[in-house]
Amino acid sequence: MESPQKTERYGEVAKEIAAVLDGENNVIARMATVSNILHHAFDHYFWTGFYLVDPEKPDELVIGPYQGTLGCLRIPFGRGVCGAAAASRKTQIVEDVHAFPGHIACDARSESEIVVPVFNGAGELVAVFDVDSDRKSQFDHTDKEGLENILKGVFA
Repeated sequence: MESPQKTERYGEVAKEIAAVLDGENNVIARMATVSNILHHAFDHYFWTGFYLVDPEKPDELVIGPYQGTLGCLRIPFGRGVCGAAAASRKTQIVEDVHAFPGHIACDARSESEIVVPVFNGAGELVAVFDVDSDRKSQFDHTDKEGLENILKGVFA
């Protein structure tokens, strides 16, 4: 999908998510809905979901609501793409996961990945949102902007 079309699609999906989440305060319901809608909105999404900062182990992520094959249950900060996003508090775009140092292969079919840190209203990291594709080089700045925009409202 070309970037102008992808930008438009992210805008449509953002409106759909906002409409469905309107009035829903339960965070798990919100995360499950976001994962589901995004997973089915784009052909290049293979695994789509949240890893939450574990309140009992604040330097570790634990699996949250997701769509796709079985995910890793826990990921330490700094390990793999999700751990790098959590540690740096910055979105990670990886064109080839096999070239990423310390990549965690939860599913061997994963080829490229984007991971977006998610913050609550107080600006604290509460999760990362992970999207894998089974094709290389599937994520770019358009995905980054679209996802960051959508995810701003999930925990606010």
